[in-house]
Amino acid sequence: MTQGRSSGRGTSGRGRGPLVADKRYPGGGGRKPTKKPRKPSQRRAKKGWSLFGRRKTPRTPRKRGLLGWLLLPFALVLRVLWAVSWRVGLVAGVFLAGAVAYHYSKLPDYQALLDGRNQGSVTLLDSAGEIFAWRGDQFGGVVTAETVSPYLKNAIVATEDKRFYRHFGVSPRGVASAIRINLREGRGPLSGHGGSTITQQTAKLLCLGVTYDPTVWDSEADYEADCRQSSLWRKAKEAIFAMAMEAKYSKDEILSIYMNRAYMGGGAYGAEAAAQRFFGKSANQVDPAEAAMLAGLLTAPSTLAPTSNLERSRNRAATVLRLMEEQGYLSESQRQAAANHPAELSEAAAARAGGYFADWVMDTVPGFLGAKTTEDVVIRTTMDQRLQKAAEDAVNHVFETKVREGSKAQTAVIVMSADGAVRAMVGGRKVRASGVFNRATQAKRQTGSSFKPFVYAAALELGYSPYDRVLDAEYCLDIPGSGPWCPQNYTHKFYGEVTLARALRDSLNIPAVKISEAVGRDNVRHVAGEFGIESNLADGPALALGASESTLIEMTGAYAGILNGGSAVTPYGVETLTLVGDSDPLMGASGGMKERVIRPEAAQELIWMMKQVIDDGTGRRAQIPGWQAAGKSGTTSAAKDAWFIGFTADYVAGVWMGYDDNTPLSGVTGGGLPAEIWRETMVRVHDGLTPTPLPMKVPEQIVVPQQEQPRQQRRTQDSGLERVLRNIFGN
Repeated sequence: MTQGRSSGRGTSGRGRGPLVADKRYPGGGGRKPTKKPRKPSQRRAKKGWSLFGRRKTPRTPRKRGLLGWLLLPFALVLRVLWAVSWRVGLVAGVFLAGAVAYHYSKLPDYQALLDGRNQGSVTLLDSAGEIFAWRGDQFGGVVTAETVSPYLKNAIVATEDKRFYRHFGVSPRGVASAIRINLREGRGPLSGHGGSTITQQTAKLLCLGVTYDPTVWDSEADYEADCRQSSLWRKAKEAIFAMAMEAKYSKDEILSIYMNRAYMGGGAYGAEAAAQRFFGKSANQVDPAEAAMLAGLLTAPSTLAPTSNLERSRNRAATVLRLMEEQGYLSESQRQAAANHPAELSEAAAARAGGYFADWVMDTVPGFLGAKTTEDVVIRTTMDQRLQKAAEDAVNHVFETKVREGSKAQTAVIVMSADGAVRAMVGGRKVRASGVFNRATQAKRQTGSSFKPFVYAAALELGYSPYDRVLDAEYCLDIPGSGPWCPQNYTHKFYGEVTLARALRDSLNIPAVKISEAVGRDNVRHVAGEFGIESNLADGPALALGASESTLIEMTGAYAGILNGGSAVTPYGVETLTLVGDSDPLMGASGGMKERVIRPEAAQELIWMMKQVIDDGTGRRAQIPGWQAAGKSGTTSAAKDAWFIGFTADYVAGVWMGYDDNTPLSGVTGGGLPAEIWRETMVRVHDGLTPTPLPMKVPEQIVVPQQEQPRQQRRTQDSGLERVLRNIFGN
């Protein structure tokens, strides 16, 4: 039967029958015909978009359900957004690449960017050649990421940009984190934390390649402010410049630029200058504690500078140390050791950049070589740091032990050599202050009896002897327009006939006025002026009693002229001034000895007279055990000013004391607290030195025959002209 069916099919010409049941496929019949494969030429074109147009082949519309029709507007919007965004992205990418390429082409070799100061620096050396102060924008020299201490390099990366070696100049994660922190803290998205990478901060330090142009900005301050603005457009330009830097320089070269240009407080630009200024060592020698302190300064260099607030700077350094440990730059034991031994300032840094002395030196040099220099300058000064400390300690000792608590009295101290070289200077009770009023050089005050040595210097120069006698008795002068003027002694007593030596020793006023009138006020003014007292000197007879005003440095310099044998001096603090890199000084000493004012014999006799002041007179409290000393006290009317100035064979020192507002001193005279400050200073100054006798001449006693005594007594009443004529032509 099967065969019959088969043969039947075969006879119909349709070939062999199927090997499966007929009912396998619905609808009966035989096998379902197989689809013929489409020929390649007939295959429908691939769907897609042309680069700038519509589809090449229209898509066959599909039937959409309800959900499809609801989503259709959103799909259309997404298609439009995609079509626009990728085109805009392409254009933006081309523009970004062009901007980066433009800045890349403008960037110089990285070594040209390592010193970016607008001003030069001034390094101040003491007389031994040791640095004691800096001024200006200090740049200690170039450091690189390879030469700097690895602790400092790692501290900067850990603090400023922990992903520095992994980003391309901009850190989107850092920016997003900064914006989140700013918004959480109630600030604007770009206010406060900036999320800037080290590369972006370096770009800002370079002012995005824009150099200062005085025709564009009113001042360098305006230029700096413009460089630091943080608008959205500025941030975008900063990011482009940063990417150009990443393409141009290696990571370590960028870090080197940053470490050399960053301001690190205290006037120091760059890691080397900061390390030298704060620790007295090179940046390649700093330990973890010092490195952490330096890196911590980058956040707020002015407020965190250790010279401003050491404790605050150390607290910030502790935070940096923790960051270094967290990021694997320090072990726990290293961090703990650094925390237990925080960084210590060098002596120069602790002195707050040189105090009054450095301020004075900067005022004495030309501005273009000092405060406004564009060069790096080294000034070797006359300062002796041992003597400076002696003066500071003396002031602190007296005010802590002898001055009542709460007193606002001020003082000033100067120590100098006989040639006028200033060795130490204190301009106020805050002995290490800088940038404030310097009472040693700027305060003009009445000199009182400290002026009297110049009266007697004029007399000795004209031939008077320390043993010449003058009558201390009631004495009045008629002052035109003012009427009678009758000077009084401090004790309100008269002492009769006294020698010139005793008159100076006991600071008697009437004999001083008589001598001044006898030798001539013009002669007294001339001698004082030639000795260096340049202030306007009084015209009237009160000249002899120190009615004129002067500064402490002028008066101390004038006394130095007496010590050196009668030659004037110009007080000075600069020995040499040299530009960095030059071997020959640009300037030499700014002062020193000048012309002779009085004869050496007259100066030596005056020194002997001034020695009596300290031995037995008003200056007894200034005595230095084992040393010969000479000096003179001075107290002005109503005790508004008190002075003591004197010298040994080695040094001259001057002390002034008073109130800035001219309030009278209570119970203070020149022979009191000023003499004690002078003694405390000079005892410390001469510690360890071998006592040297004063260069004085003991005058010969004058033996006057009995019959010539009246004439001898009249000598002090002669006019100055008569005395000069007698010296020239004889008696």
